[in-house]
Amino acid sequence: MKTVFRPFVLLVALLFGANLSAAQVAKQGNDVLSSRVRAEVNSFQGKVYLFAKNLDTGETYSLNGDERVRTASTIKIAVMIEVFARVADGRAKWTDELVLTKAARYAGSGILPELGDGLRLSLRDSIRLMMTLSDNTATNMVLDYLSTDAVNARMESLGFKQTRIMRRVGGGGESKAGKEPDNKRFGLGATTPHEMVEIMANLDRGEIVNQDASKEMIDLMKREQSRYAIGRTTPDVPMASKYGALDALRSCVAILYTKQGKIAMAITVDDMPQPFWSVDNPAYLLMSRLSLILVDGLAAKK
Repeated sequence: MKTVFRPFVLLVALLFGANLSAAQVAKQGNDVLSSRVRAEVNSFQGKVYLFAKNLDTGETYSLNGDERVRTASTIKIAVMIEVFARVADGRAKWTDELVLTKAARYAGSGILPELGDGLRLSLRDSIRLMMTLSDNTATNMVLDYLSTDAVNARMESLGFKQTRIMRRVGGGGESKAGKEPDNKRFGLGATTPHEMVEIMANLDRGEIVNQDASKEMIDLMKREQSRYAIGRTTPDVPMASKYGALDALRSCVAILYTKQGKIAMAITVDDMPQPFWSVDNPAYLLMSRLSLILVDGLAAKK
C-alpha cells in the first residue's frame, strides 16, 4: 500500500509545485513590468495614465488606467465609429457632400484651414482627413453632419460608458454630456485608457458595426500620418493609431502588430508644466519608451 501511495503523493506534489512556479513566474513578470514602467513615470513631470493589453493572450497592465482623462483628438475614434455605423444602417452615404464653411474652421492640425470656403468634400474624404491628418475642421464638418449627441449615443449602445464627446473642436455643438458641470474640465472629450483599449480590441475582433467596417476602420488608423510616441523607434512594426495633443497633454491610442503579439495600448500624459510643440515633446519620448517596455512585458511567453 505504501509503495503505491508514495509515488502518487510525489506526483501530486510535483504537479502542484509546477503550477505554483508558473504562477510565481507570472507574478514576477508583472512585478518587473510594473517596476520598469514606474521607473520611467516617477521621474517625469506630469501625470501618466495607461492601459495595455496583449490581444492574443489577454494579459493586461494598468497604471491609473480606469481614471477618466481628457481625450484631445483621440475622441475622433468615436466620431469615426458613428459615421461607419450610420453608413452601415443606410442613414448616410459615403458620397454625401459636406461643405467647408467659416463656422467649421478651426486651426491646429489638418489642411482644410488653408483652403477656401465652399469646398465640397465627400463624407468619406472628410473622415480620411479627420483620421489620417487629425484635421480639426474636417472633424467639425463631420460633427455638424452627425451631432455630438449621436456620437455619444453610439458609444452608449456599444457599452462604452466613459467615452464621451463634449462639443465640437474649439467650441459649439455642445452635447448633453458636455453640459454636465463635472464634464467641463475635459474640454473636447473624456474617456479612460482602459475603455479606449477595449474599443480598439473590439475593432480588431471585427465586433464594431460589422467585420468589414471594423477592418476598414483599423486600416484607416494604420494610415495616420504621425508616429511620434507609441512605435516611434519601431517603424517596421505595423500600427493602427490615433494621436491627441493639447498644451499640457499628449495622448495616443494604438495597436502594435508585433511578432510577440498584437499589443493594444492607450497612454495619456497630462499636467505637463509647460507647452512644447515639437515632435520631441518629452511626453512623446516618454510614451515611446513606455511602448517598448509594454510590448516586452506583455509579449507572449514561449
